[in-house]
Amino acid sequence: MNPFQPQRRSVSKSAAKFALVAVAASVAFATTAWSAPVGTEAGPHRQLPKAMHGTMTERPRVTVGIQDGDFSGRDNRVLQAAVDYVGSLGGGVVEIGDGEFLMRDSLHLRPHVTVRGHGAKTVLRKAKAASSPLELDGDFGEEQITVKNPEGFAVGDGVAIWDKTAFGFHRTVARITGRSGNTFSLSVPLISDCQVSGGAVAVTVFPVVSGYDLDGVRIESLTIEGNQAENVNLDGCRGGGIYLYRCSGAVIERCTVRHYHGDGISFQQSNDVTVTGCVSEGNSSLGFHPGSGSQRPVVRDCVARGNGDDGLYLCWRVKNGLFEGNTLEGNGRFGISIGHKDTDNLLRKNKVIGNGADGVFFRNETTGMAGHRNRIEDNLIENNGSKEPAAGIRVRGETGDLVFKGNTIRDTRSGEARRQTVGIRLEEKVGTVTTEGNHIEAVTAVDDRRSVR
Repeated sequence: MNPFQPQRRSVSKSAAKFALVAVAASVAFATTAWSAPVGTEAGPHRQLPKAMHGTMTERPRVTVGIQDGDFSGRDNRVLQAAVDYVGSLGGGVVEIGDGEFLMRDSLHLRPHVTVRGHGAKTVLRKAKAASSPLELDGDFGEEQITVKNPEGFAVGDGVAIWDKTAFGFHRTVARITGRSGNTFSLSVPLISDCQVSGGAVAVTVFPVVSGYDLDGVRIESLTIEGNQAENVNLDGCRGGGIYLYRCSGAVIERCTVRHYHGDGISFQQSNDVTVTGCVSEGNSSLGFHPGSGSQRPVVRDCVARGNGDDGLYLCWRVKNGLFEGNTLEGNGRFGISIGHKDTDNLLRKNKVIGNGADGVFFRNETTGMAGHRNRIEDNLIENNGSKEPAAGIRVRGETGDLVFKGNTIRDTRSGEARRQTVGIRLEEKVGTVTTEGNHIEAVTAVDDRRSVR
């Protein structure tokens, strides 16, 4: 016998029959509807994925009022106490009653806490800002600042620190945690050097409502009064009337932000954020500012009106978003701005009306950084260019694979007031653009400059 020759094994007919029966039984079991054992269905007897208890039908809920409620007072401290209390119980609802609450610091959100107001009756008003140059350099990582004039700075206030070289994400927003003369300790380290020679300054500006690195955040039916006249601008990368940073899955509903010296609503590095039924008006910078890699945002049925810059500004790497049924009206620059790696978004059924420059503007980016594969569908783009001659849609840079479908692009004004003179403008380096079923009323329906290449 060759020891390397595979050996055959005999199998009895009864054994083979048993094997076939076993296989058939296992298949039948696998295809039979499986019923969960009693007590494992959703409810108090089935533990949650990340907790040692089941689903509860009642969660913490507290009320805040000027005089009445579980918590009573008239500034950010009482609001924060309520939010912190509910947060300490794992989440729930804080309902804020009627009245105006003075904000000397942000309302800092907590995980799984819903903050709910009564719409126009619940007003969070930004306090007057104090400002002072730094007396000593603020060094990267340092947790204190020394100011020349400490008047108006107090323990517990929100504060921002920057110099001429620190802008955007390089500005520090913190809380004042202590004081010694004109030196104040901070809740977080400085994230950049702020040098006296570079005009370093500290100002008590901050988001009126803010959240950082949180899950389960909801903000509902609040009115934010930014008190622009008594404040200075805070960049939208670090601030806004409502500001979120790394708060995936957050929901903002039926809120109004007005007169903030900066952006109305800004969310950065926050995936799957939903903003519905909100109004951003009269703010000095952007109306709505999703940015810095925020994926799959939904902005629906919102209004951006009379803001200093763009109504809706897709910042960097905003992808797979839905922007639907919004009104972008009377803003100082563009109605909608799209640019750096902002790809694969759908913008439909929006009204883009009476903005200062172009209605929809694709920024000047190279191929790798351009806003490709965006769809602009069924929008009304009307009467833009109040400050300068404009196009309804203008595409710059090496942007391509765009679809413009079913849009109405027109200017209903007469004479010199008619400034939206071009329907669609495609500049020299633009790539593929598909247009279908657009209704255009303009001096020049399509200004396609690609042919001159």
